[in-house]
Amino acid sequence: MKFKILDSHCHIFPDKIARKATDSIDEFYQISESGVINGCGFVGTAKALITQCDETGVEKCLVTSVATTPHHAQSINTFIASEVKLFPDRFIGFGSLHPDSETLEEDASHLIELGLKGVKLHPDIQNFKVDDPKVIRIFKICNEKGLPVLLHTGDSRFDNSNPDRVEKILKMFPDLTVIGAHFGGWSVWEEATKKLNKYKNFYVDTCSSFYALSRETARKIIDTYGHEKVIFGTDFPMWKQKDELEFLFSLGLSDEQLQDILYNNFMGLINI
Repeated sequence: MKFKILDSHCHIFPDKIARKATDSIDEFYQISESGVINGCGFVGTAKALITQCDETGVEKCLVTSVATTPHHAQSINTFIASEVKLFPDRFIGFGSLHPDSETLEEDASHLIELGLKGVKLHPDIQNFKVDDPKVIRIFKICNEKGLPVLLHTGDSRFDNSNPDRVEKILKMFPDLTVIGAHFGGWSVWEEATKKLNKYKNFYVDTCSSFYALSRETARKIIDTYGHEKVIFGTDFPMWKQKDELEFLFSLGLSDEQLQDILYNNFMGLINI
């Protein structure tokens, strides 16, 4: 492998709940019923992720998990930090915050003390709209503390993080780095690309998108955002890194563009 590769969107869970958590993701997105996603054959454990990375040549991964209730945030962040400590050369960690937490400032400070580099939010699983005032508190804290936000975006079934709402946040916090998962709008890719490509603080990752896009459409999306604002990610444990990389390599991008997407863009955002 001639490229340095970082998988910027991976979910890991404690071993005892990893199977249940992986199945819950599958159920939420109706993956098995649709037959769209063949699955990577792994459950979402740190060991399984390392195994896949070793097989594929992926050097580093951003690992996250989402707090589905406010009181789980600190324990989840402690878990992610412990896995980063076990694999310091392989993992970078983002923490989780929950908008209903009564100790939001404390949760954010705890996250930073643990050495986590940003925040992952999932409006659909955490059940909030991104422009709700209680959620804006999170963006304000992240902006003040210099924490980039990896934000699940899009979903034609809901209206929690679709382009109009995301655009409000980008306008409200022009200095906050926001990474829009799934090319900025899962299942609403075209609308998201047209509406959000002009914001300098908005980046997108590639995860859980290639399966639904033609090569022509995927390349058009990358060109519209600009390759320097696109970051490679797989949504582990939902997809095989090997398959995602093969699709990306088939799009006719230059080696320089690929290296930026695969590694440089993300590392530049978190100052590593």
